[in-house]
Amino acid sequence: MLGKLTWAAIPLEQPIPMIASGVVALAILGILGWVVIKGHLPYLWREWITSVDHKRIGVMYTLLAMVMLLRGFADAIMMRAQQALAFHGPGYLAPEHYDQVFSAHGTIMIFFVAMPFMIGLMNFVVPLQLGVRDVAFPTLNSVGFWLTCTGALLVNISLVIGEFARNGWLPYPPLSELGYSPGVGVDYYLWSLEISGVGTLVAGINLVTTVLKVRTRGMSYLRMPMFCWTTLATNLLIVAAFPILTATLAMLLLDRYLGFHFFTNEAGGNQMMFVNLIWAWGHPEVYILVLPAFGIFSEVISTFSGKPLFGYRSMVLATMAICILSFMVWLHHFFTMGAGADVNAIFGIATTIIAVPTGVKVFNWLFTMWGGRIRFQTPLLWSIGFMVTFIIGGMTGVLLAVPPADFVLHNSLFLVAHFHNVLIGGMLFGAFAGYTYWFPKAFGFKLHEGLGRAAFWCWLVGFYVAFMPLYVVGLLGMTRRMQHYDVAAWHPWLIVAAFGAVLIMCGIALQIAQLVVSIRARAQLRDETGDPWNGRSLEWATASPPPAFNFAVLPEVSGEDAYWAFKHRTTGQPRSDEAPRYRDVEIPRNSATGFVCAFFATVMGFALIWHIWWMVAAGAVGAFATFVVFAWRDHDEDTIPADEVARIDRSNQARRRVMLSEGAAGA
Repeated sequence: MLGKLTWAAIPLEQPIPMIASGVVALAILGILGWVVIKGHLPYLWREWITSVDHKRIGVMYTLLAMVMLLRGFADAIMMRAQQALAFHGPGYLAPEHYDQVFSAHGTIMIFFVAMPFMIGLMNFVVPLQLGVRDVAFPTLNSVGFWLTCTGALLVNISLVIGEFARNGWLPYPPLSELGYSPGVGVDYYLWSLEISGVGTLVAGINLVTTVLKVRTRGMSYLRMPMFCWTTLATNLLIVAAFPILTATLAMLLLDRYLGFHFFTNEAGGNQMMFVNLIWAWGHPEVYILVLPAFGIFSEVISTFSGKPLFGYRSMVLATMAICILSFMVWLHHFFTMGAGADVNAIFGIATTIIAVPTGVKVFNWLFTMWGGRIRFQTPLLWSIGFMVTFIIGGMTGVLLAVPPADFVLHNSLFLVAHFHNVLIGGMLFGAFAGYTYWFPKAFGFKLHEGLGRAAFWCWLVGFYVAFMPLYVVGLLGMTRRMQHYDVAAWHPWLIVAAFGAVLIMCGIALQIAQLVVSIRARAQLRDETGDPWNGRSLEWATASPPPAFNFAVLPEVSGEDAYWAFKHRTTGQPRSDEAPRYRDVEIPRNSATGFVCAFFATVMGFALIWHIWWMVAAGAVGAFATFVVFAWRDHDEDTIPADEVARIDRSNQARRRVMLSEGAAGA
């Protein structure tokens, strides 16, 4: 009745996963108990779980990313400690457990930290910057988020029921085929990514449609903020690349479940076809993660330099050039496959060329800062730290683009250091910059500046201490994923790297403290103006946090930096007595469709992993019924009367005028 699921699936003999899962379970039960006892459950259901408001969904994506960052970083600390201790000895992690740790670390950090963080920021900010009320498909937005949560949940369930994959964050055959991985670990990996991949794809379709078709009056393409351009490029890549991932993993599932031979070593299978397909998705994925960060840095650097973004049109061209070229370089991930010198040379040259538009962006950011009135606040510190760190990572990437050098360094810790150099220094620093920059817009108060600066320095110094030694041991010949080693020259460098991971842990602790302190001191950190940074784009034109309808009257744009132009056009002019023309506003009605679909997807995913076929059928019926009920809704919008819109807007405007007059008097 329960397929392959037995009591033996729970690793009672392994103390680390049992203790970790017990602590997590107690924390979840404690939080749920507090929510129920305090009577917050109806509010949570009404305002968050069933919400289709892009702002709420963006915040939930970001929260998911931060929670999973803690889980992924716990794996990272375990790996660094294992390699620091495993010189001439086994360390403290058994080989099969260590293999699961590094596989889970990569999977979580890419799919359930980096992706949700960036999609969350895009969800929250882009409709505000475009001057509109919501994304193109609000309910689909909720479905995408909750399917991503399903994937994250299945990965975490593997911690306590069964096992996770042991073949790395990409399941290369033949190791991931049934003959070499007969357990459920690879199945957990495949089904969690198939389900969350559908969520990511619908998010990509939604955001592409929003940028292309849902913009306020006058917001032409070349008047959009740069973050909207990088959002467009990113989600075009998602729409083009994620079907490749879904199809590739589906073929591997057919190999494992039905005895097909897509990627086996016999019966006409081709293992290298899997490598080609997975990296045809994988290299665009790198830019799916980094391009939104480029947009964030463009917004932050322009705002804190007090200047328009230098070379706006060249930045647009560079962004779209990266979008196209990212599909032309995937083979540099496996120069050693034996394709031949000519093929390797072509892809090596293409990889060098793709560095050019990125270089254009770096120079444009530097020229934006040149001659500006720079304010060195936390979002700008993350941006400057990114430029230094990402340039180093980019140079090591160009080195790896040279096929003879790659033959020496392939699969070494030099490659691991490079990958983290561009993803931590690029994507994660960008996510932290955006989180700090837009936090007051989301919640109405700023984050504590002192703790933010301290967290930044711990992250920056910790990164260099943790990953520069990995470049060294990579050059000394240490390959990735080693559970133990006997080379004395590597040992001191790995101890230093472990100390760097501890510094990063201090940075994470300071970020948690920053959030707690900021919430407790929110009255002192309150922003009533809606524009705490003297911003340039339309998200700063509305209240903080914005009302459900975003804008009482949709703005009309006449040029770049729309809100900056409006502020300077009205400065010193008498206030007009003409009242705005308020109208009834229709907003999408909350829907439980996303949450219920995710529930049934979780049931189906778990049942498919453990071969519980009756449960698969029940989950499929439930999911289908949910879509039928949603499709037959006859009332899918709520109306906010014009009087209520006017009341909310006038209250916000009055608070803003008081704060601005007090600021002018203080100056």
